[in-house]
Amino acid sequence: MLFATRCPVCDARGPAPCPACAAELRPAPALPPPPGLDRCAAVLIYAGTGRELVARLKYRNRRAPLDRLAAAMAERVLAEPDVVTWAPTTRSRWRRRGYDQAELLARAVARRLGRPCRRLLARLPGPAQTGLSLTQRRVAPVFRATTAPPPRVLVVDDVVTSGATLSAAARALRAAGAAEVDAVVAARTPLKRALVPADTPRSA
Repeated sequence: MLFATRCPVCDARGPAPCPACAAELRPAPALPPPPGLDRCAAVLIYAGTGRELVARLKYRNRRAPLDRLAAAMAERVLAEPDVVTWAPTTRSRWRRRGYDQAELLARAVARRLGRPCRRLLARLPGPAQTGLSLTQRRVAPVFRATTAPPPRVLVVDDVVTSGATLSAAARALRAAGAAEVDAVVAARTPLKRALVPADTPRSA
């Protein structure tokens, strides 16, 4: 049985996102990669409709736009990786949600690239990123490699803010033997001067 697709932002029947919401999405600008990464690319600005789109995947398991997001992310990968992996969420969040949105994106991106997707990182106990200051973000996330990685690794995540999570992932992978570590994310938090007030997800 086939079910009609709905826009995860406005709930209109049809494509995900619908043409009206897609027209409101803002592309992320190119910025220097966080420390430890060779390259880092983002698809959307995490604000307005872009925030709605990614947040509903992240917090509410609205997977309708997953393939389109993954296709756009794969297009921004400049160097072919040996393997695709992801920056894992905390265990408490995985238990609460029942899924890891970064893993969902990583597996979809890997399919688009025709590359294997493997879990290479484990997140050590520590505070979640949400609500932390910039200084706290830079020291909070800590990963360890679960296995020796191949030379070229692509790390996938949903949102990059300070870059601390991706930098921590890169450090762990390089310590385990990776020679190149790139990253691609669905969205990038706008710089402070570009932030727009009252930018919170709408109620479902």
